[in-house]
Amino acid sequence: MNIYESAEDYLEAILILRERQGMVRSIDVAHQLSLTKPSVSVAMKRFRENGYIEMDGDGHITLLPPGEEIAQRIYQRHKLLTRFLVRLGVSEEVAAADACKMEHDLSEETFARIKEHAQKYGAVEE
Repeated sequence: MNIYESAEDYLEAILILRERQGMVRSIDVAHQLSLTKPSVSVAMKRFRENGYIEMDGDGHITLLPPGEEIAQRIYQRHKLLTRFLVRLGVSEEVAAADACKMEHDLSEETFARIKEHAQKYGAVEE
């Protein structure tokens, strides 16, 4: 399964929801991403079939190692880019929206340089 931006968003949403509320169900993901429950159900089925998540009998979603790795990578990018943009003077709301766009498209090399710069100049703690 190729991981596209929308798939990364789903996995990141599962991670964020898990951190916020513990257990995650498809309806939570639908609300978080402003999507319909049927759309999320189709996506969750694909993620299960490809080994990114598992669901228990009550519908609780657990990220499996491949899904966890993708979710963590995207969420770390999002947090660092948001903080970096805020330190540049961008409003929190705009910074978060822009970070969401940037987190998917930046190369590993560019992200690494941004991270180094941010750390060197105290723009972020990581």
